[in-house]
Amino acid sequence: MSAPSLSAPAAREPIHTRRVTCQGFRRGDGLWDIEGHLTDVKSYDFHTEERGHLEAGTPIHQMWMRLTVDDTLTVQAVEAVTQHSPYAACGSITPRFQQLVGLRVGPGWTRAVKERLGGPKGCTHLVELLGPLATTAFQTVYPILAREAAARHAAGRTGTADGDGKRPVLLNMCHIFDSNGERVRKQWPAHYTGDRDDDAVRDEAAE
Repeated sequence: MSAPSLSAPAAREPIHTRRVTCQGFRRGDGLWDIEGHLTDVKSYDFHTEERGHLEAGTPIHQMWMRLTVDDTLTVQAVEAVTQHSPYAACGSITPRFQQLVGLRVGPGWTRAVKERLGGPKGCTHLVELLGPLATTAFQTVYPILAREAAARHAAGRTGTADGDGKRPVLLNMCHIFDSNGERVRKQWPAHYTGDRDDDAVRDEAAE
């Protein structure tokens, strides 16, 4: 059965396209690079005060961001580049993104970003890019570390199958990983907080 999709749209014409691409990489030195690329293009020619005439498809915004994080998702280094923007001075704000160094991608990340880079203290579009970059960091780092922890457990060396006994990173991040839910009961029984048959939960935790 095919996955559901949007319904057929009304007659329409394209006007604006924003593309955000994020990638995660494991580095040879044990750190992780999380990179994002954002572009905004129009479907029509238009004029800007500083850049003059821009043809359809020419990026009005094109920006790049690289966060280098460790296994705890703590930012070790930042690189931000504004390649295209409406005004020449837009890119002058990129050095302020060094304020992200030392922050941990996790609870409180969005608030900390806004405190340091919100409004006139930053660039709207680079700040927006930090949202999907944070998600990409989770999806890059967590599955690899969890898989390696499971492999160590299977080999009988150390830790437990649910991530060396630590609180799972995804716990309570969305409805699927609700600590009261069935997925957590099955996958991380030690962290399950819903209604429980204690004997059954203990049996699952011991498997």
